[in-house]
Parts: sequence; C-alpha cells; structure tokens
Amino acid sequence: MLRLLVLLLALANVAYFAWSRGALAPLGMAPSVQTEPQRLATQIRPEAIRLLTADEARQLETSGTARPANGASATAEAAECLQAGLFNEQQTTALRASLEKTLPAGSWQFESSAEPARWIVYMGKYPSEEALAKKRNELRQLGVSFRSVNNEALAPGLALASFAQQADADKELARIAGKGVRTARVVQERAEARGQTLKLAAVDAALRAQLDALKPQFEGKPLRPCL
Repeated sequence: MLRLLVLLLALANVAYFAWSRGALAPLGMAPSVQTEPQRLATQIRPEAIRLLTADEARQLETSGTARPANGASATAEAAECLQAGLFNEQQTTALRASLEKTLPAGSWQFESSAEPARWIVYMGKYPSEEALAKKRNELRQLGVSFRSVNNEALAPGLALASFAQQADADKELARIAGKGVRTARVVQERAEARGQTLKLAAVDAALRAQLDALKPQFEGKPLRPCL
C-alpha cells in the first residue's frame, strides 16, 4: 500500500510538471497566460504623448488653458472674481450707467466699502530730484525700505512704512530711529474714505474684453482679484 501511494505521488508530480510547461496543451490542458492585450488595444495614439518643456508649462499656467497631446482644444479659461474701487457717488453714477449699457445683467454689482486712514513714517518734502535720490541711497545703505508717497501734497517724499493706526506708525518711527534714521516723522497720507466697490463675480475672456472698453471710466482704478 505504501509503495502504491509513493508511486501515485511521483506520477502526480510528473503530470504537474508537464502541465506547467505546456506539454499537455495539445490535450487542451495548459495554464492560462497572464497577459492583457485588451489594454493595449484601448490605448489612443500612445506615440503622441510627450513631455512639456518648462516654457510650455509656464505658458499653459499663464493662459489658464491646456492642449492635449492630440492637438485638440481644451476647456476655456476659467472665470475669476474681480473688483475695482473705491468710487465716490458721482463716479459710481456715471460708471453704473455705462455698465448697464455694456455688460450683461447680473454680471456686476456695487458694494458699499471703506478704505481706512493711512499713516506713514515719512521723509520729505525734498527740494529737488537730486536731493530725493541722495536720500534713497542713504536709506539703502541703512537697510531701510521705502516707497514714493501717493499724496501729491507730500511729494516729492518717501514713505518708510504704512499703518492704519497712528500709534503703530509712532512705534515704527521709534524702531527705525535706532537704525540711524533721524529726520523722519509720522504723517497721515490719506484720510478714511467711503464709497462703492465694483465687483464682478465671474469674469471670463468675453466679459474681460467688454471691461477693457470701459477702462477710461474706471478713474485709473485697476481691476484686481476679489478679497
């Protein structure tokens, strides 16, 4: 009995070896082949796939559009929320009339807004552009940042820092005095302003083209992303 069992095991091993090697395929007995040719068949022009260069990638990011490998056009540029202002009452009335004639209804609205007062650490006024340039060089050597003032009454002059509260500007004046800035002072660059902000919730390429024609009526106020 034991000899028979050993013989059966040996025959089973030989049969399995023959099956795994495909020797029994003519008899319809062979292991399945683990390949998936159907996946290759479903690929669409794999030879057209290519990597984008750095310049091409930046161009796509800037334009907001993408072009697939087969050259077909992709989705249009996504719309964005833009706003401009503040506009006073007279400016708002004039701009509203133009918007009603030009832009689709519901694509824009005015919102009541306020700009806080702005206090600056100020240096000026300077008697000439040469004196202004000399002061700029001195500030660069001290490592103090600056910008030109936006108030014509203070120009030509420099703003070393800007704050919504006078107390904060006073603290900054004391701090930069430690860097060697001796002739600066705190002044109000602008008072608090109230008015209307123009808001456009979804500006696409078509709407932007219409807005370009209205820019002369924006009183120099640029369109910027909504806050």
